[in-house]
Amino acid sequence: MDRELIIHGENLTHIYPNGVEALRGVTIDIYRGEYLAIVGQNGSGKTTLAKHLNGLLRPTHGAIIVRGIDAGKAKVSELSRIIGYVFQNPDDMLFCNSIEEEIAFGPEMIGCSKEETKHRVDEIIQVLGLESMSDQHPFALSLGDRQRVAVACALSMEPEVFVFDEPTTGQDYFGGQRIMSIIDQLHASGKTIIIITHDMQMVAEHAQRVVVMSAGQIALDAPPEKAFTQLEPLETLSLRPPQITRFAFRMGWTDHAILNVQQMLAAMNGSHASSKIETGGEAK
Repeated sequence: MDRELIIHGENLTHIYPNGVEALRGVTIDIYRGEYLAIVGQNGSGKTTLAKHLNGLLRPTHGAIIVRGIDAGKAKVSELSRIIGYVFQNPDDMLFCNSIEEEIAFGPEMIGCSKEETKHRVDEIIQVLGLESMSDQHPFALSLGDRQRVAVACALSMEPEVFVFDEPTTGQDYFGGQRIMSIIDQLHASGKTIIIITHDMQMVAEHAQRVVVMSAGQIALDAPPEKAFTQLEPLETLSLRPPQITRFAFRMGWTDHAILNVQQMLAAMNGSHASSKIETGGEAK
């Protein structure tokens, strides 16, 4: 079955007013239902690329098409119905006087009824564990809680595609796990997920595809189990695969990247079985 193309970038170039060429002829296709991670060092172009999806930035040259709409010309309000964007800094998204108002703002702007808006707000507050602070001013909260509110605002719009820029910013371990669990659930429900991150372990545990950006171009585009076998190219880009992946390579498992403990145990068991076959008995 052919996959449905939802985003197409063609020869995408972006030059900032100060002359910095942040994107240089990027061509990319993103399909409905993908779970994509965009990685790269600071200044590589990953956030610049993502901001073209919902009209926050416009191409200097080339085109970005989102579900048949020219994102270089469409209104941000039109694109926000399709693309939900959660900024790395939640303070760039928050401006209302309470959490409830923040979450309700998007649905109200796109014409949801009061009943539908209230239903969305109540459900999202419960899912994200914000009940005890729903009437508080967002800027009275910790950075981690403000990040959860920013995620809540994106959820309230019920878009087809979610873009999360460093989604676990400001979170402790359990808060980060909670947000990633919600993102995983969104993907399981059929949403297209794009995460921008420096966390290679997050990529290994969650993403199905990795796009590595360098100097405004795509340097690598592959599934994690293939991308993380490219140790030398990644090293030149100052990116390191997860620790367990690097350990597996030192052990000699190099045909594909081992991404988690379960895969490591399977590889070890396979090696144990192979050793028994070669020795004709118990593994030595």
